[in-house]
Amino acid sequence: MSELKMQYDWIRLTREKLFRYCELLEAEDYCSELDNFGWGSIRNLHVHVAECYQSWLGNFALKKDITIITPDQVSNVNDMRKAFTETDQLVEEFLDEFAARWETAITGSVPWQDEPATLTPIWLFTHVITHEFHHKGQIVSMSRQLGYTPEDTDLVEPKNLPIEKV
Repeated sequence: MSELKMQYDWIRLTREKLFRYCELLEAEDYCSELDNFGWGSIRNLHVHVAECYQSWLGNFALKKDITIITPDQVSNVNDMRKAFTETDQLVEEFLDEFAARWETAITGSVPWQDEPATLTPIWLFTHVITHEFHHKGQIVSMSRQLGYTPEDTDLVEPKNLPIEKV
């Protein structure tokens, strides 16, 4: 298994911890709009994270014509978990496609720029995973504002890691 696939497996484990925590929230709180946060709600932030993977890895890097997920397609955590199942398949395809070609230049259009962007697969992968963790922190902060006490969603327990014995 490649190192980046292993890293993404760990990311999926931390995402699952966040999903389990979000399942403890009242359903209306998951979708509740908060004025002080971009994207409005926890659900909308989760959708935005999935959309980032779709846009950058799917449409930009793999040149797919993916219909981007929207908040109206997600009404609860289980819907979001299903959406991320598709995202995981997309990441797997991306990692397979660019294995050992992490510095390849990929050029494509970006909606908010007039000029095309040229980026590498390693930059794109780094961007989407750091973007997810940035918004994961916002999701936890939003839940605090809604009156919840967040669980630890950051670390993967060492017992769950596939560690090689030397």
